[in-house]
Amino acid sequence: MRGVPFSLSASRLSRRAVVLTVCTVVVLALLGVAGFAPLPFTIMYPGITANTLGSYPDTPVQPGQSDGKPVPVITVTGHPVRQTVGQLRMTTISATSPQDSVSLLDALRAWPAKDEAVVPHSAVYPAGQNVQQVQQTNQQEMTDSQSAASAAALGFLHLDPAQVKVTISLADVGGPSAGLMFTLGIIDELAGNGSGKAGAAGDLTNGAIIAGTGEIDSSGLVSEVGGVALKTKAAAASRATVFLLPRAECGDGKAGLPAGLRLVPVENLTQAVQALNALQSGTGTVPSC
Repeated sequence: MRGVPFSLSASRLSRRAVVLTVCTVVVLALLGVAGFAPLPFTIMYPGITANTLGSYPDTPVQPGQSDGKPVPVITVTGHPVRQTVGQLRMTTISATSPQDSVSLLDALRAWPAKDEAVVPHSAVYPAGQNVQQVQQTNQQEMTDSQSAASAAALGFLHLDPAQVKVTISLADVGGPSAGLMFTLGIIDELAGNGSGKAGAAGDLTNGAIIAGTGEIDSSGLVSEVGGVALKTKAAAASRATVFLLPRAECGDGKAGLPAGLRLVPVENLTQAVQALNALQSGTGTVPSC
């Protein structure tokens, strides 16, 4: 195809070409720098889940991955324990390491994703703390959560903590958000649903896979933890059908909720146990968001 001939002075062509070229180069340079320059953001995504009624990891690791082996999450001494059938899975979220750089391109890729969240770096890693300090804080929160879970469970069952000892082992996981599921796991191993029946009929879970999140204190009060929208994705990947969560986080729980996962909000341990019993029996009221 022939072009349409027209005349243009050399000076005008030169000035326009130079201006356009310079502008294009500047814009591309800025985009390039912005695209790869580190930003003060962290990308979060669904983390591991662990069955508090079983061992972690669920199956032996492959050679070269770790020199450890599955360890029971909950160990009770001083009291008979039940043989449970179902699962009570605590859920976690993971995040890019504090030393990792998140670029504009990374953030734009993750922003619309349903299984990722872009948050300010300071929301995950407090300013002024290095990696070791962050890990120490998370581990201390996990230790405190385990103590509170044991106290809440034994208090609920009216058992003497001087006679019944509970040990919780979950390597490489920090923070307080597993408290509710630890507590329910202890109760299920010690007493189940209180019916005295063996197997699934006596389980809090009725043999199902129940997941959840929520910080708990020694009195059994359940409080919000954050990251619920990502934890529901982790729960669904573990084939859970029910997700327990703090009532205050219903809104986050409903955001992008995986199909087939039922949200059950609670405010305390008694409500959580009652909800599981109602789900099992098919009678009573099961809270909903």
